[in-house]
Amino acid sequence: MRRSFSLAALALTWVGLSWAQTPDGKATSQIDQGREAVRGRPPMNPAAWSQGAYENAWKTWGLKEKPINYAAAFRERYGLHEAPYENGGLPMGLHVAGGLFGKGLGVDCLLCHAGSVAGTTYIGLGNASLDLQGAFDELPAPVGIAAPPPFHLSNVRGTIEATAVVTYLMEFRKPDLTLRAPSSLKVKDELCEDVPAWWLMKKKKTMYHTGAGHARSVRTMMPFLLSPLNSADHIKKQEPVFASIQAYLLSLEPPKYPFPIDGAVAARGREVFNDSCAKRHGTYGPDGKYPSKVVPLDVVGTDPSLAQGTPHAVAEHYLASWFAQEKGLEPYPAQTSIGYQAPPLDGIWATAPYFHNGSVPTVYHVLNSKARPRIFTRSYHTEREDYATDNLGWKFTALPEPPDPKMPAGERRKIYDTTQPSRGNGGHTFGDDLTEPERRAVIEYLKTL
Repeated sequence: MRRSFSLAALALTWVGLSWAQTPDGKATSQIDQGREAVRGRPPMNPAAWSQGAYENAWKTWGLKEKPINYAAAFRERYGLHEAPYENGGLPMGLHVAGGLFGKGLGVDCLLCHAGSVAGTTYIGLGNASLDLQGAFDELPAPVGIAAPPPFHLSNVRGTIEATAVVTYLMEFRKPDLTLRAPSSLKVKDELCEDVPAWWLMKKKKTMYHTGAGHARSVRTMMPFLLSPLNSADHIKKQEPVFASIQAYLLSLEPPKYPFPIDGAVAARGREVFNDSCAKRHGTYGPDGKYPSKVVPLDVVGTDPSLAQGTPHAVAEHYLASWFAQEKGLEPYPAQTSIGYQAPPLDGIWATAPYFHNGSVPTVYHVLNSKARPRIFTRSYHTEREDYATDNLGWKFTALPEPPDPKMPAGERRKIYDTTQPSRGNGGHTFGDDLTEPERRAVIEYLKTL
């Protein structure tokens, strides 16, 4: 019973996207449909938690009484943000949904795919504060259901184990997506994935950090609908909705840097960037071009765990499934080696931390590998005072040693230890050859993107 509840609750985290109509049945434009769908409107799946679990979560925090400003305390506890739209007082990413026992708390895309930086919330920005593991560990308990997820959803705050989620849910599906008795696909829950910004998708030919999916594929975005409560037919019928979601994602623009920029220094930085970085990350402006390259591991040198982390059996099962049989697409861009896609850098100022595993807190440290902190923490607040304008990223505190194993799990997840599996911060040493003035000029230029 514990395993089945965990599966259902976990799956519902990634669902909430279905019908292509507004609640009153009136059709909207495709982009508007997608905007509503990512908010879970209308909620098409049972609640992941009861309303009681939300209201009483504080009882698991070691407190004697409920905080006065409970909504703010709840958001801070799990790294959530106020919704920039009417959301019934709930944080962004959560909504009221029906369930087996009445109304409860549902989860939508914006839990992971909307974040805050320098005091402003942006839809499509990865949530670099999210403690997804903490939410699933603590929220069921107040209603008497002690059913933690069967594997780690996150090992470091602000990252997720998305590959593990999909692998686990695929265990329960035949290639045509009908349910089957689970067969182990060897879930790996130590791959540590940073959530990329949605607005980058419009420039890409491939999707995800490794370039494993076609960037114009609708079905590639749909495996998170694999709740055991969803039939194969139900999942397949949602393809038009995901087409609307894709249209919405492709409409998003990167946010503008909100602090002053030194134009003269930025102009010098553009020249250095075009000489040193544009080959992989592209050029910018009216005539800009993005090469959409997957850089081999032996060239980029960053932590290989995610790129090498999908077992052959998992890849074969996925490629035989309905998800990989999409019509009307050009063939997947050929990849001659395993590696990571060099992403477009539009809005890079907002997307800290950096690398596919979130192991580098600022752009300066991307460009200077020798200065990268080995073990560090940060406030996980997202106000202007938490942002490092000089280095372009999050202010952080370097720590002399790893967290004490006896430390509460939630506190340990606030500490990034680059010596742990999948969390290495080596590689991408291309900026090491720059002088310090050149490095600072490139940073100033990147603020303009």
